[in-house]
Amino acid sequence: MKSGVIIYVAGNAPENWTEDDEAHIKSTEPEADLVEIITTNTGHFDVLDAWRDLLSRGMSLITCKMAIFNESGEIKMTGQELRLCGL
Repeated sequence: MKSGVIIYVAGNAPENWTEDDEAHIKSTEPEADLVEIITTNTGHFDVLDAWRDLLSRGMSLITCKMAIFNESGEIKMTGQELRLCGL
């Protein structure tokens, strides 16, 4: 079963947020086959958009994890997560 993770980051992304920063965050989820990140600077508009993208790419277990941008502009995971679909 393929698994996907959506990381929903609350708050405004810092001006210096880059695709390299996004790639680094994605690499922190090694158990997932695909990871999508939602920030104010990404291509996904909301969780539903990222969820649909992961489903269309064959993911059957999808989890959404919450995060925030801290004062220094880094992503801090909140520990809150929600299984959107799968066993």
